[in-house]
Amino acid sequence: MQKLKLVMVGNGMAGVRTLEELFKLTPDLYDVTVFGAEPHPNYNRILLSPVLAGEQTFDEIVLNDLAWYQEHNIDLRLGRKVVKIDRAKRKVIADDGSEVEYDRLLMATGSNPFILPIPGNDLKGVIGYRDIADTQTMIDTAKVKKHAVVIGGGLLGLEAANGLKLRGMDVTVVHIADWLLERQLDKTSGKLLQKALEDRGLKFLLPKFTEALLDDGDGNVAGVRFKDGDVIPADIVVMAAGIRPNTELAEQSGLACNRGILVNDTLQTYDPRVYAIGECASHRGIAYGLVAPLFEQAKVCANHLAQLGFARYQGSVTSTKLKVTGIDLFSAGEFMGGDDCEEITLADPIGGVYKKLVIRDNKLIGACLYGDTADGAWYFKLLREGHDISEMRDHLMFGENSLGDVGHAGQDKAAAMPDEAEVCGCNGVCKGTIVKAIKEQGLFSVDEVKKHTKAASSCGSCTGLVEQILISTVGGAADVKGKSEKPMCGCTDHTHGEVRKAIIEQKLTSIPQVIEYMNWHTPNGCASCRPALNYYLISSWPGEAKDDPQSRFINERAHANIQKDGTYSVVPRMWGGLTNPSELRRIADVAEKYNIPTVKVTGGQRIDLLGAKKEDLPAIWKDLDMPSGHAYGKSIRTVKTCVGAEHCRFGTQRSMDMGVKLEKDLFNMWSPHKVKLAVSGCPRNCAEAGIKDVGIIGVDSGWEMYIGGNGGIKTEVAEFFVKLKTEEEVLEYNGAFLQLYREEAFYLERTVHYMQRVGMEHIKKAVLEDEANRKALYARLQYTLSLEKDPWLERIEQPELKREFEVIPAVQIQEVTA
Repeated sequence: MQKLKLVMVGNGMAGVRTLEELFKLTPDLYDVTVFGAEPHPNYNRILLSPVLAGEQTFDEIVLNDLAWYQEHNIDLRLGRKVVKIDRAKRKVIADDGSEVEYDRLLMATGSNPFILPIPGNDLKGVIGYRDIADTQTMIDTAKVKKHAVVIGGGLLGLEAANGLKLRGMDVTVVHIADWLLERQLDKTSGKLLQKALEDRGLKFLLPKFTEALLDDGDGNVAGVRFKDGDVIPADIVVMAAGIRPNTELAEQSGLACNRGILVNDTLQTYDPRVYAIGECASHRGIAYGLVAPLFEQAKVCANHLAQLGFARYQGSVTSTKLKVTGIDLFSAGEFMGGDDCEEITLADPIGGVYKKLVIRDNKLIGACLYGDTADGAWYFKLLREGHDISEMRDHLMFGENSLGDVGHAGQDKAAAMPDEAEVCGCNGVCKGTIVKAIKEQGLFSVDEVKKHTKAASSCGSCTGLVEQILISTVGGAADVKGKSEKPMCGCTDHTHGEVRKAIIEQKLTSIPQVIEYMNWHTPNGCASCRPALNYYLISSWPGEAKDDPQSRFINERAHANIQKDGTYSVVPRMWGGLTNPSELRRIADVAEKYNIPTVKVTGGQRIDLLGAKKEDLPAIWKDLDMPSGHAYGKSIRTVKTCVGAEHCRFGTQRSMDMGVKLEKDLFNMWSPHKVKLAVSGCPRNCAEAGIKDVGIIGVDSGWEMYIGGNGGIKTEVAEFFVKLKTEEEVLEYNGAFLQLYREEAFYLERTVHYMQRVGMEHIKKAVLEDEANRKALYARLQYTLSLEKDPWLERIEQPELKREFEVIPAVQIQEVTA
C-alpha cells in the first residue's frame, strides 16, 4: 500500500507533538516532510527563559534531536520557509523553489511577536522574544551593553527582564497597566510580584505609554521616549507586548482566518485536507498560547490524521506559572470574580504569601496564588473537573493536606496523591503512570522520567512534584535536582546518585574498583570526580574503604587552608569556642616563633594563624598541642556558643556545656560539605543558631533543634525540626540527622540543598518517626568516628605522613625533572 504524503509547515512544539502522537497510533501511514524556518531541530520554547538566565543551555532544551527525525524517516528541511500553498494541486512551494505534494497538510506556523507601531521600531537592537535567536541576541548584547528596556509586563516580558538582569544589565520594565500580569493576577498579587522583582534589582514604569524609540544616529536604538515626555536610555529594547497568530501563509492560500486559522473540533480548516494546530489556530474564537492546550490539540489532530476520527477538541482550561527561579506564582480560571461569585482570600504581606479563591455555585472557578503555590495543581484539578466544594469549603484555602481523609495531613504531598491525580498538565501524565515507570524501568532521575513519561518535559512547572514522586517511590536514592541530573564530570556519564548507589549495592571499596565497574571514560578519573568518589567510599564503607589522600583537595591533604600567596592558615580547635590562658600562651608563642604575620579571631569563635609556611605546619601543630580545627575540610567545623545560663542573666540552658559536648561528639567527622553548628542558651539566639546547618536553642523546657541553615552567599534560615528535653537527646537526634546527610547527600551539597532535594518529610520519617532507624544512624556515626584520628596528631606521631610537607631542594628538583 502506497503511503500518504503529510507535509507539516512549522517545526515547533505543537506540530512535532502531533507527529509523536501520530506515530504512536500509526507509524507507517505517511511519508512526512517537515519545513522549519529555523536551522534547529524541535526545542522547548517555554524554556528559553532559563537559557537566557544562564540556568540551562540550548542543548538541554532540545526536545527532538536530528536522530529522532531520521529514526522516523522524516524529510526534515531546516532553514526553509514555505512561501506558497497551492491547494488545487495540493502542493507547497518553499523559498528555495522546491515543491512538495501533500495528501494532508498540517499548518503549525505558530505566532509572531507584536511590535508596537511606533517610530523607531525597526532600529537595530529592537527585538521580539520568540526563539533562540532572540535569546542569543540578548545574551550577546548583555556582554557589551548596559541598559535594557522590556516593553510588556506579562509572563514573557518578566522572564526576559529577569534573565537580562541576571546577565548583568540595568533593566527597566515598561507596562501600560496598573499592575503586572493583569490578565493572570489581581492587583494585590501583582504588587507583591513587583516588590519581589524590585528586590532583585529590576525597575518598573507603570502605567507608562511608549511614544517612540530613539536613534543613536547609526541606526541603533539609544533610548525610549514616553508620551509624558520622559526619556530613558536603552541599548536593547525587547518587545514583549503580546503575540499574533502567524496566518499570513494561510490567508494567501485562501483559508478562512479570524485572529487565527479557523479550525473545528477535529482541528481541520475549511479545507478538510488541511489541519492547523498551535498558536496559529483559532478554535471557537480562542487562539491558545500556552503549551498544555496545544498538546491537547495534538492528540486530537493525530487521531484524525491516523484516520480514527473519534476524538474531539472542545477547548481548554488554562493555568499560568512564572518561570523566574525563587518566585512562586500560579493562577487559573476566572480569578477576578464578579457579582455572582464569592471570594476567599488569605493575605500575609510580611511573609510574602497571598491566596485568592473564586467560587460560583459551590464550584471553584478561579485561583490566584502568590508565594505558596504547593496546592496549585489540586486547585486546578477542582476547577477543571467542576467538583462540588461545599463539603470542603471550610478547609479549601488551606490546601489538599488540610482535608483529613482527603488530604492525609502531615504526610508528604506526593506520597499522599492518588494514582489518578494529574501531575503534568502539559502532557496529561498522572502520578500512577510515573510511579509505574519508576518501578518497572528502574528510574531514579528526572531526566529518565521525562524520557519515559514526558512528565516535566514541557513547561517544567511540575518538575518539583516529579522529584517528590521520585523521592517517595525510591527514597533517598532519588537522583534529583542540580548535580543529580548531570554527570559527575567529563570522565563519566553517571550521576552522583548512580555512583553512590553502585558503591553501596556492589560493595565497591576503592576508586579503581568504581572506575572499572562503572566504565569511566578516563582510566584514573580527574580532580573533580576523585574527591567525590573518595568521600562516597569512606562514608559508605568506614573501616573497609581506605582514605586516599591524593584524592582530596589540597587543603585536606595539607590539613590547613592555602592562602592566595601560597602560605597556609592554621586554626586550632577550641571546643565550643572556649579556651584558656595556657592555650592562648601557646598560640602567642607559635605566632612569634614561626613569624606568623596575622592573628585573627574567626567568626566561629576561634583564633586563626594566617601566613604559615607549609613546611612549618607539623612543627606548628606540635607546639600548639591542640586538636585540628578542621577549618580546611569538608567536615565538622565549629560549634558556636553564647555564654548561656552559665553567665547570662537571660540564659535558660547551659549552652557552652552543650556546645562542647556536641563538638566533641562530632570530632573528626568528614561530610559532603562543611558543617557548622551553634548553641544559643535562650531564644534571643546570640550564637546565630538560626543560620547554621544545625542550630540548638535553649528554652525553658529543654532544647529546640533547627536544621538546614546557611550563612553563606545566600543566607538560608534553618527550619524547626524537633523539641527535645535532655542533652542526651540532643546528641542523638543531631548525630542521626548528620549521619543521614552524610549517607544521602551528594558531594559538595550543603545541608540546605540536601533538604530541598529530599524534602523535610523524608528526613522527619528517618529521624523523628522511626526510633530504631534514628538510633542505628547515630550508632553508625559513632562507629565511623571511632575509627578516625586527629589528623594533626597523626602527622606528628607518624614521620612517613610528613612527606607532604617536606621541601625538596632546588638541586634535587632539577635532577628529578632532568
